[in-house]
Amino acid sequence: MNPSEKIVTGISNRPSIDIIIVNWNSGGLLKNCIQSIPAALDGSFKLNRVIVVDNNSSDNSLNFEFDQNLPITFIKNQENSGFARACNQGASGSEADFLLFLNPDTVLYSDSLSKPSRFLADNPKIGIVGVQLVNEEGDVARNCARFPTPFKMIYTSFGLDKIFPRIFPGHFMKEWDHQSDREVDQVMGSFFMIRRDLFVRLKGYDESFFVYFEDLDLALRAKKLGYSNYYLSSTRIYHKGGGTTESIKAMRLALILHSSLIYCKKHFNMVAYLLIFCATVIVEPMTRLVDSVLKGQPGEMKEVLKGYKLLFRRLSA
Repeated sequence: MNPSEKIVTGISNRPSIDIIIVNWNSGGLLKNCIQSIPAALDGSFKLNRVIVVDNNSSDNSLNFEFDQNLPITFIKNQENSGFARACNQGASGSEADFLLFLNPDTVLYSDSLSKPSRFLADNPKIGIVGVQLVNEEGDVARNCARFPTPFKMIYTSFGLDKIFPRIFPGHFMKEWDHQSDREVDQVMGSFFMIRRDLFVRLKGYDESFFVYFEDLDLALRAKKLGYSNYYLSSTRIYHKGGGTTESIKAMRLALILHSSLIYCKKHFNMVAYLLIFCATVIVEPMTRLVDSVLKGQPGEMKEVLKGYKLLFRRLSA
């Protein structure tokens, strides 16, 4: 170790990072994401590896040029193994201080890596850190979320979070403008920086989640070990939003609902789970269909019906 590097809470003044990106038919988004990494590198940290795990993409998203100085590795899966499993695959063998799970529909800015890595190095009880996400117009996404409770899951199925948001707040903290730093329950998985030693203690993402809720589950397990999750408003990245599931709305709905049920079964008692299950499969489809009718969106109605058909297939598999 360089004598000028002192140790702060077990991590040197120049912490190391591995970036893991899971790709599935992201088109040109992945190219833009990776090409933004060099501009975010400075001497305050060391980038050990960039690992792109491709979940059997059928497009041409891996065919692009990148800075040959980037320590990048591509892992190509023969099937879509799911987001959680691919993340664990990319993190395997890491020796970095911190792991950054980064979505391919993001673009880094000059301080997108240096500030959160420094923050983690200086704050040993912070386990996970996220940053501000902005879109093309510069609007800030209100993306931090609360840990759900059985009551919240049930009233959400009835749509009460949309009708009476002040009385029945939703999963996401939309009432907060996300313009200040603060401890939160969950930061968005689009930019999810976690201590590697904590990730190892937690045995990584729970691979029973194919996609969605795996980051919420990990954040809750970290919280139970005494680590906080923190949002940094002073650092930002560009995030397109919707990502590669934008074109498969019905499948996206099915995956979200299925993962939410897995989460509830894992973290709530059986009575609560059964109540949530009934609300999800009986009440919520009606709520979604009525909402589509009131908005005059017949196409959305078809996606809801198709999504629930796909959900029932997954539940019966």
